[in-house]
Amino acid sequence: MVKHGNHEYLCAEEKRLKEDKERKKYWKKWGPYLSERQWGTVREDYSANGDAWEHFSFDQAKSRTYRWGEDGIAGVSDTHALQCISFAFWNEKDDILKERLFGLGNPEGNHGESVKEIHYYLDNTPTHSYMKYLYKYPQKKFPYEEIRKENKARSRDVPEYNIIDTGIFNEDRYWDIFIETAKDTDDEEEILFRVTAYNRGPEAAPLHIIPQVTFRNTWVWGHQTPDKKPSAEYQNEFVAKTKHWNLGERFIQLSPSPGVTPDSSDVIPKQLFTDNDTNLHGLYGVENKSEYVKDGFHRYIVDDEKDAVNPARKGTKAAAWYAFDEGEGVPPGGCAVVRFKLSKRVETRSFTDDRGRTQTEIGIDEEIFDDMFELRRYEADEFYYRISPLPMTDDLRNIQRQAFSGMLWTKQFYHMIWEQWANGDPSQPPPPPERKKIRNDKWRHMYLDDILSMPDCWEYPFFAAWDTAFHCIPLAMIDPEFAKKQLDVLTREWYMHPNGQIPAYEWNYGDVNPPVHAWATFRIFKIERKMYGREDLDFLERVFQKLLLNFTWWVNRKDSEGKNVFEGGFLGLDNIGVFNRSEALPTGGVLEQADSTGWMAFYSLNMLNIALELAKHRRTYEDIASKFFEHFLFISDAMTYRDGDKENSLWNEDDGFYYDAISHGGPTSQQMPVKSLVGLIPLFAVLTLEPEVLKKFPSFTKRLDWFIDNRTDVAERNIASMKRRGKGDRLLLALVSRDKLKRILEKMLDEDEFLSPYGIRSLSKYHEKHPYSMNVDGVEFKVDYVPGDSNSSIFGGNSNWRGPIWLCVNFLLIESLLRFHMFYGNKFKVECPTGSGDMMHLGQVAEELQHRLQHIFQRDDHGRRACNAGSDMLDHDPNWRDHVFFHEFFHGDDGSGLGASHQTGWTGLIAKMIHDSGVNCRLPHTPRTPGAAANHYFDDIFSRVPKKPQPFLGRRHSTRSIDARSDWDDEDEEDRRAREKDDEEVLEYVNHRLKRVMSISGASAVGDPVADEDVDAEEQLDEA
Repeated sequence: MVKHGNHEYLCAEEKRLKEDKERKKYWKKWGPYLSERQWGTVREDYSANGDAWEHFSFDQAKSRTYRWGEDGIAGVSDTHALQCISFAFWNEKDDILKERLFGLGNPEGNHGESVKEIHYYLDNTPTHSYMKYLYKYPQKKFPYEEIRKENKARSRDVPEYNIIDTGIFNEDRYWDIFIETAKDTDDEEEILFRVTAYNRGPEAAPLHIIPQVTFRNTWVWGHQTPDKKPSAEYQNEFVAKTKHWNLGERFIQLSPSPGVTPDSSDVIPKQLFTDNDTNLHGLYGVENKSEYVKDGFHRYIVDDEKDAVNPARKGTKAAAWYAFDEGEGVPPGGCAVVRFKLSKRVETRSFTDDRGRTQTEIGIDEEIFDDMFELRRYEADEFYYRISPLPMTDDLRNIQRQAFSGMLWTKQFYHMIWEQWANGDPSQPPPPPERKKIRNDKWRHMYLDDILSMPDCWEYPFFAAWDTAFHCIPLAMIDPEFAKKQLDVLTREWYMHPNGQIPAYEWNYGDVNPPVHAWATFRIFKIERKMYGREDLDFLERVFQKLLLNFTWWVNRKDSEGKNVFEGGFLGLDNIGVFNRSEALPTGGVLEQADSTGWMAFYSLNMLNIALELAKHRRTYEDIASKFFEHFLFISDAMTYRDGDKENSLWNEDDGFYYDAISHGGPTSQQMPVKSLVGLIPLFAVLTLEPEVLKKFPSFTKRLDWFIDNRTDVAERNIASMKRRGKGDRLLLALVSRDKLKRILEKMLDEDEFLSPYGIRSLSKYHEKHPYSMNVDGVEFKVDYVPGDSNSSIFGGNSNWRGPIWLCVNFLLIESLLRFHMFYGNKFKVECPTGSGDMMHLGQVAEELQHRLQHIFQRDDHGRRACNAGSDMLDHDPNWRDHVFFHEFFHGDDGSGLGASHQTGWTGLIAKMIHDSGVNCRLPHTPRTPGAAANHYFDDIFSRVPKKPQPFLGRRHSTRSIDARSDWDDEDEEDRRAREKDDEEVLEYVNHRLKRVMSISGASAVGDPVADEDVDAEEQLDEA
């Protein structure tokens, strides 16, 4: 949005967002809400032992109906997943129709569950007016059993075996299948689909593309009357009609596809119909309740069972079978195109007959159809350039764009009604009675039916509470309404437990996640205010009121001895501790957690911050702010300072670090000296108070002064000196003092401990040679530095907090450093890296960490991305190198991607970091000098305006070959001149900025873009 005076200048996508917000049009009614994996989830588990992976497996998924959702490839659905559109493929080699992405369940993988396919989320807009998905489909027989057997044979000490390792993509024998979706301008519920499949291999190959329309099965469970059963029916050769009691009547209109060669005839789709009901006979050997069942298309196309589909051409699942198999198939370098649309009307087109008369016929005008895609793509370019208008390299802009895209593709429909899930359905056999006690038996109030931001569409197709908080930061940059809804819904009565606990995730709603939701709530509020000029105080107050309940739950449930030192369990850090922190300690006693206590201090300060914001409008919130001020001081004091010889602190003075401790209830406790994120998390609890705030709220200031006068010991230890104010006359509230901050940073910035070339490690590298172990009753418990995949089975073994880099905690560390910098200013400097002799103030350290994290994804001098783990194909092949995986976590030494491969979720935070510091992000190993930075700027190619629409696809009855329509068209002369002109303007701008940098007295880094560096810190924290 561009504002000039009182006028708003909105781009097309911003107008759509405004229309959706004002409920003038429902642009978000249809979106990428279909899961990539519904099998193997807790929702679909009706077993007696709670083994969700075994109860509903991948092999069963093609034949067995889901109870709570649907899944598919590049799926689109309405907001309740009642009607779903997805895509299936067949290469004439596979034994099964490719209807869903394959992966291993948790027991099958040597590092837990993992998708074993290659796909990318290339583009998406907040209203889903344009979406683009890439699936790389092998032309050889898919190696299902090879992947299973090899992973089963591997131990946890070696990497998992992925599809690239099989060599199936060698010689480029695969299809690049681009799936695009565009919404109509006038009718937001009219959706256009285009599939373009390129044969990258050296030989001709056949391909079958089968778009599918599936109604989620809501009729078989006994909760719905028969008259509400939906249907899809054949209308004519190119049209099928769908009817749903909730969605109404719609039409699937198909277009014939151009042949695969200039001499080939058009490919006419064959419509198929079956029912989305379980194949009981195929799975269990009993009689089917429906004559035509879920796996009908697989059996008809792959197994050649001609009676597997309904000859009456109707059902609850429909498909259009496009067979590109004439001759030997699609020639090398050629492509196949499929076009169809979902609409409330049937489109007609005009043509001139042999007598020169204008006639009309049912059919899609392909030129208008393709024009809509080009327009939507151009509008998407315009929207994202407005989000990040400053010049940056094309590579960083591409990374950011795909990060945003992944955030939007992982919006999924999530459905679970505890009463029905636990007790079973009227028309089905009752579930085993012991099942109720396996998990989530205390969450009987839950009634979930929403579009939620998931961590990963395949590996984690369920919400995770603390992940969601981080998701909301990049989401708020592009769609603050959706971001706000995510935090709002988690605190609503059908999610939050009556006792105030926020549900963690479906495997155990009762697990405890870090309390980051107050932080996320206020950050979203500020992002919207800064980027969109709106203050949603209703949202802020509504969520704040619910968080008061959650804060009370924490105080009552997780401070067992009432002394402001908290337990909490695993707190999202899975295997970081010596013991499984979600279970009773084998030593007995209680684990007093430095991270849990640090999180609660962090929580207190964020609640204080929100209360002061609300107090600008309702003065009663001053009293609440005072209450959280006191909470923070007592937590801080209990965590760090001894009371004579009566209590032990979590701070170790000898090591200069925070540790967990085992307390047996007496005056002493046993610290466990493991240098991990547990000891860095106390840095998160930091807040600067501006002098204007203290003047504006006299009641709050009076309470603060009372503490200074009457609790001098507590105040002086935990407030960075009331008498010696910081930069800008600010006041600092922080768990760590100046001395402790310096000692902690010595370790955090030591490359032999926490500091990696790609960010801050989760465990100090010190433990590589010095593992910490404890023997309890003859059993050894050990923590050692493991920079890659986990060698432990704790929490399924598919994540690792004993060395790798996680973007979520790095993001909070960066924010904390910026807060400290706002108080201490430029004069407080630390060595970064430790022992290098290079002194930086904390703003520069924060920027250095941002750049190191960006280097995980950004190409280096040799064209390699660290996250690609040295793969020549991923780094250099023109059909791979521009596509980016966003992994769950990253190797602590080399930055290679690990864990879930599409967890754009909190890894999507990289989009915010690029927004904040991408304009001056250096390549790895570039000296920190203005001259070197200038060479980097001027040697790279920048772009800051959207590229012009590309030429149109070839269409039937015109150009038969559409190879020229690939996404890598050569640049024409006009485009080249326009680009060069843009580059000249950008270089002039950059040169101007660099001159300003070089003119700053004492500037030691390009990270000083303005004379007063704390302006940068303040702007980043206030969402500049």
